[in-house]
Amino acid sequence: MKIGMIGLGRMGKNMADRLRTGGHQVVGYDISPESGRDVDSLQALVDSLEAPRAIWVMVPAGKPIESTLDQLGDLLDRGDLVIDGGNTRFTQDQAHAKALGAKGIGLVDVGTSNGIWGRENGYALMVGGSDEDVARIQPILDTLKPEGDFGLVHAGGTGAGHYAKMVHNGIEYGMMQSLAEGYAVLEASDLIQEPGEVVQSWRKGSVIQSWLLDLLAKSLQEDPHLAHIAGKAEETGETKWMIDDALELGIPTPAITSALYARQSSQIQDPMTMKAVSALRNAFGGHPIVKE
Repeated sequence: MKIGMIGLGRMGKNMADRLRTGGHQVVGYDISPESGRDVDSLQALVDSLEAPRAIWVMVPAGKPIESTLDQLGDLLDRGDLVIDGGNTRFTQDQAHAKALGAKGIGLVDVGTSNGIWGRENGYALMVGGSDEDVARIQPILDTLKPEGDFGLVHAGGTGAGHYAKMVHNGIEYGMMQSLAEGYAVLEASDLIQEPGEVVQSWRKGSVIQSWLLDLLAKSLQEDPHLAHIAGKAEETGETKWMIDDALELGIPTPAITSALYARQSSQIQDPMTMKAVSALRNAFGGHPIVKE
């Protein structure tokens, strides 16, 4: 299948590479000339694809996605399809679908997870949109997902993909915070001689064994006691959105909310827990860390 890819950053470039390895034709565009882009404008990207076109967009939420979709709305033809694989708020998906739909252009929203590891291992994909539109890009989804039965879900109609990813990221906050707090207690205890070795021991046979635990253990091997990492971790909008919606639904989310507050507090403190969270974010997503 031939597809356009807009946004060749950390995620977009790796996704394009995985698709090409899987036998698809990908035409890539990015605003940066140093990105390795195939074309130098959105118009050139559209011109390089045969109708009906499919274009995957991997740009940040907010003004970048708004601007990109506005431009695509003017450039694309009826029957074309846009896939938003970024972290757009689900309520905006519905507005975007309405605006593009008025021009006969479809929209599929795809919550995408697995950061820098997705190129080799595949991406967890949470998809929202009509059955017809999702079926059109099924070969692309099948190539991007991990091997096996899991890693891909058509979660529902427009916005459902990004809604599922929003909840996913909230859970991620809570899990990382729990691991980080546990490690901080080990680090502070006079009884524990090698806290990193304790974390290593949990990787097999433990009820808390997980990929995140593996990444924490790896980070501790590379930087014992996380001595060179500042205890600061940025927050993303998605977890705020999840907490907002949970409040509307009447669903308590104390663990996730506490994890969000901890990240906010880390901007004015330097606790060990945030060193561990920062190390984990770098390990699974390639997010930058602040060095001491």
